[in-house]
Amino acid sequence: MEIAQFGLLTALAAVGEANQKRLSAGFAMDSTTLTRTLGLLLKQGWVRAMRGKDRRERLFSLTGAGKQQLAMAQPHWERAEGRLRKELGEAGWKNMREMVIWITEAGMRA
Repeated sequence: MEIAQFGLLTALAAVGEANQKRLSAGFAMDSTTLTRTLGLLLKQGWVRAMRGKDRRERLFSLTGAGKQQLAMAQPHWERAEGRLRKELGEAGWKNMREMVIWITEAGMRA
């Protein structure tokens, strides 16, 4: 599972359902990449798409298989995060997180 896929599954688990615009804003991800990644998740059966209030809008949510996939991936992600945090040290970890937030916000403004 790619990082973008894991991130989208995690986001959908947190919000329940979201349209593509909301997901795109939350990830500062261009619409082409988001469309491609959502397509892969739909194909895997991890995400479902439903029609929103507007006929053009689609709402995405996790399926049971998506929840299961996320649950299986979570421990691996936590171990990898723990190793990185240990390698960077607390100050480095804090600096990295701040930099990622700053870059994401700058990308969203651009």
